[in-house]
Amino acid sequence: MIISTLADGLVRGIETVGDTISETFFEPVIRLGVTGLARSGKTVFITSLVANLLDRGRMPGLVAAQEGRIAAAFLQPQPDDTVPRFDYESHIAALTGPDPHWPESTRAISELRLSLRVRPAGLLAGLQGPRTLHLDIVDYPGEWLLDLALLDKDYASWSAETLARIAARPIGAEFRAAAEAADGAQDLDEPRAQALARAFTAYLHAARDAGFYDCTPGRFLLPGDLAGSPVLTFAPLPPLDGAPRRSLWREMERRFEAYKRQVVRPFFRDHFARIDRQVVLVDALGAIHKGPQAVEDMRGAMAEILGAFRPGRNAFLSQLLRGKRVEKILFAATKADHLHHLQHPRLTAIMEALTRDARDRARFAGAETAAMAIAALRATTEETRAHDGRELNCVRGTLLAPDGSRGKAAAFYPGELPENPAQLLGPARAGAAGWLDGDYQIMSFAPAPLSLKPGDGPPHIRLDRAAQFLIGDRL
Repeated sequence: MIISTLADGLVRGIETVGDTISETFFEPVIRLGVTGLARSGKTVFITSLVANLLDRGRMPGLVAAQEGRIAAAFLQPQPDDTVPRFDYESHIAALTGPDPHWPESTRAISELRLSLRVRPAGLLAGLQGPRTLHLDIVDYPGEWLLDLALLDKDYASWSAETLARIAARPIGAEFRAAAEAADGAQDLDEPRAQALARAFTAYLHAARDAGFYDCTPGRFLLPGDLAGSPVLTFAPLPPLDGAPRRSLWREMERRFEAYKRQVVRPFFRDHFARIDRQVVLVDALGAIHKGPQAVEDMRGAMAEILGAFRPGRNAFLSQLLRGKRVEKILFAATKADHLHHLQHPRLTAIMEALTRDARDRARFAGAETAAMAIAALRATTEETRAHDGRELNCVRGTLLAPDGSRGKAAAFYPGELPENPAQLLGPARAGAAGWLDGDYQIMSFAPAPLSLKPGDGPPHIRLDRAAQFLIGDRL
């Protein structure tokens, strides 16, 4: 086992050296990782980013586009033949067609290569011709990213942490009762093991729906072709010293280790460890709407997500000696179009406060980080209305019905975000059950019908500034 791991690591290291030399001296490649937890808008972000890089009329914040130095942009076959292609064409058709609707969300890893022909700037502009830069966009579920923390835990410690967390949540009462009733010392009974795994999976789905973010293992929520396999048939059990061989507890432990070895490690090795730049999308408004506990849980998740990265500068020799490290990380609060633009600075400040611990660690390691409020596809317009003697800054859009269909058009006032983020983070850290001085509402909007001029991509909020931070230095 150890020898095969070392051999595999040596082969991967040689491949990395070859890729690094090729990218440095020939056509450079940026691998941009896009992740976020459920319903944060990963698919829409990638679709709108690609569309706005192909047609750059709405990208003044991307300096190379504003200066007219991007001569052409085109989609190419992706370099990884074993990774599904991000279905850009279907997603952009869903957003811009005669009956616009939100595309299907991310359920597995996918990839897309966008190549840019860029003219140099500055003194070299007259001496060099255009060069090609490849942008490989890697889309993967945030639930998988949180799994990387499992690599540093054994089954006993993971079980203890998970059961302690569940104990404070009413939605976990059914599974907690089942886990406490299970006798881990008895011989393995497969139907009982499957029942425990189903109950644990049901809890994870309920926890995610309630706004909690510590829902690992992530493949229990997005199993793909692993559904029903033994590697996804385990659950946390109460501590048990000296569990006998072939007991339920020992088999759960074996399957937990198999999950780390056969699911988590290959994802890290084949995809995650090769990323240069990363954007983490966060539905901060959704967490605020769900209450202080969801906000505090999200803050912890952001810190844990950052712990999975290997931040630092990608100097040529350091790539050869240590492998790639993430140079830039953007934490983006999505759905900024659900707020009037006057509240966007407050949303950005909240995002900066939520990710402070994570960003400080990244900066210490040499990575550049940023936080901002964005909307990859703007679905609303703004208006001001008089109500009870005061002016309310509202957003107007087409509401999204619970079944996903388009509802009626409506103006919506979500409430005022606090100017000081501590008014949210303080109660969240203290474990408050609800907000004392505000009720922050959120609505679901359907994408608006679009009539795009030639050369214009879909409307957005600060997507150009996000692109400038992530790839502008390489253009």
